[in-house]
Amino acid sequence: MQAYYGKVVLLTGASSGIGKVTAEYLAGLGYRVYGTSRRCKNGTLVFSDDNSKGFVEMVQLDVCDSRSAEEAVKYVMEKEGQINVLINNAGFGIAGAIEETSEEEACSQFNTNFFGMHRMCRQVLPIMRKQKKGLIINIGSVAGVFSIPYQAMYSASKSAMKAYTEALRIEARDWGIRAVLVEPGDTRTGFTDNRYYTAESENTSYPRSKSSIEKMEQDERSGKNPEIIARLTARLMNRKNPPVRVTAGLEYKIMVQLKRIVPDRFVEFMLRKLYA
Repeated sequence: MQAYYGKVVLLTGASSGIGKVTAEYLAGLGYRVYGTSRRCKNGTLVFSDDNSKGFVEMVQLDVCDSRSAEEAVKYVMEKEGQINVLINNAGFGIAGAIEETSEEEACSQFNTNFFGMHRMCRQVLPIMRKQKKGLIINIGSVAGVFSIPYQAMYSASKSAMKAYTEALRIEARDWGIRAVLVEPGDTRTGFTDNRYYTAESENTSYPRSKSSIEKMEQDERSGKNPEIIARLTARLMNRKNPPVRVTAGLEYKIMVQLKRIVPDRFVEFMLRKLYA
């Protein structure tokens, strides 16, 4: 197994979906993966590959709590003495019209998806600076490129993640630390069933919101296998200079490239046709 940055991986949101599949895939390659979840006990071994000596060990972590982030990183450091790769994957989605999204709901979306990432980076960056090497992979979304109607808060949180990653790359480079944004499209995971709906959406004033969200969920359920993201992540972990961002899936790569050259009004028109 090649491991340019090292074998010790800390991966948030590893109890299901992309996180779980990625954790097990990396363990199968021989990585020592510490996956996190809010509902687990430290030291729970959930996956082991005896041939390559990789494993997934769960660590209790709430990314919305700075103390919890500190304790989780401390636990891994006591076990390994190093953290080579941080994968910020923890997140969820809120669905509902902007007008019908409360301030508390919007803050909750950003607290997990964006500030959760920030809390983990603040804990791990000092370690990587001392090591003079490290990789941070932030799991974004094509929704950070194409703002999806009735998913405005989720889209905004992923767009913010993009800007954050771009700045992080420049700031951390002198210490041998690299950062990259991975942008999945529709992926077949439990994320769809775990989506949160705003309280006001039950009696919405936006009649198109229901059909829009149903269309999006249908696309997700017929989407890509999450192992595609796992394989992509593994490849990035062996690149000395990973790209700024990587979009998963050929069709999504084409869409992202087209967005850069076609008029914004045309992009808006297409999104309205698809989701509104």
